[in-house]
Amino acid sequence: MSALDNLFRSRHSNKEDAEHWIGISDLMSGLMMMFLFIAVAYMYYVQVERENIKEIAVAYKDTQVAIYNDLNNEFKDDLPRWNAAIERNTLEFTFNNPEVLFRSGSPELNAQFQAILPDFFPRYMKVLSRYRGAIEEIRIEGHTSSDWGALRGEQAYFPNMALSQDRSRSVLQYAISQLTSEDDKEWVRSRFSAVGYSSSRRILNDETGAEDAARSRRVNFRVITNSELQIRTIIERFDGDQG
Repeated sequence: MSALDNLFRSRHSNKEDAEHWIGISDLMSGLMMMFLFIAVAYMYYVQVERENIKEIAVAYKDTQVAIYNDLNNEFKDDLPRWNAAIERNTLEFTFNNPEVLFRSGSPELNAQFQAILPDFFPRYMKVLSRYRGAIEEIRIEGHTSSDWGALRGEQAYFPNMALSQDRSRSVLQYAISQLTSEDDKEWVRSRFSAVGYSSSRRILNDETGAEDAARSRRVNFRVITNSELQIRTIIERFDGDQG
């Protein structure tokens, strides 16, 4: 009887072991399926985000090109006499002649620049009014060279920061005074900003690499479309999810 009991107990134990391993196998299979579904879902999410970025990037490029073409068509005959330029990739409309823009070391607009702005700004607004739904911000950017009299480095940087800020604000104040439509003025107040960069974005000589002080002193009107911000938001969210 003892041997028979041992046989039954052995068979019962083997059956329990088999059932135990079957349970673990089922659990592992379930976990593998769950991780597989998670991986597939994540891959789908990544693909959707990439498609979103691609779609916005195409719209961004199309909008950039359209705005540039319209600005160039409107002002191409004026650019040489104003010593101005339009940058295709950044939509910066730059006035490059410091002697025409401001008095030396002063935020006060020169008479020549006061004569240019009434011609330029209403036409600039007319072009941009076609793209109001696509424009997030328009920055009037003031830039200076790195010198301030005999001062250099940090001692010159902060006075130039104040000067560039004051100059961009003076341009905005004078430009908005040229508008007659209250709707245009309201849109300017909601979308335009005046920024001073001091000498942080100097222009360098292509051959020598040295600072071109005259070209560094300039004023930009820069269009920022909402597509830029949408792409940046998606990329930041995507990077955050991966982190």
